[in-house]
Amino acid sequence: MAALDLHRLAEYVRLRRTQLHLGVEPAARAAGISKDTWKRVENALTVRDTKYAEIERVLQWAPGGCMAVARGGEPLLSAPSDADPDVRLTEIPSSELERAVGDAVRSAVVATRGDLTGDDILKLNAKVMEELRQRGILKD
Repeated sequence: MAALDLHRLAEYVRLRRTQLHLGVEPAARAAGISKDTWKRVENALTVRDTKYAEIERVLQWAPGGCMAVARGGEPLLSAPSDADPDVRLTEIPSSELERAVGDAVRSAVVATRGDLTGDDILKLNAKVMEELRQRGILKD
């Protein structure tokens, strides 16, 4: 596993906090953590994993956002559901959803049908993606 880039995470956390017009103390208070813990993150120092989850909630990132950033990825934004404010919704980018579905199709095919060629698996994957687009699950 690659080392975590805590400097990258620190930059992202600081930027998102300022985008939300939050100072360090109000952000930490909303997260239920000490301002010193929040500052540790913004100073690229380690904190307990549970603290990252609280920070993600305040920054309106989906769970795992801090680790995604520290590993070179991007956080996904989440927002409260209109139906239930305790439920948070995250829109998964179409490209990521397509990759995940494609991986699942390939794994399922390999596990159940060892006689399909690579081309057959790619055709099946394309057909699944086409079907998901027709149903409005994936965007064009």
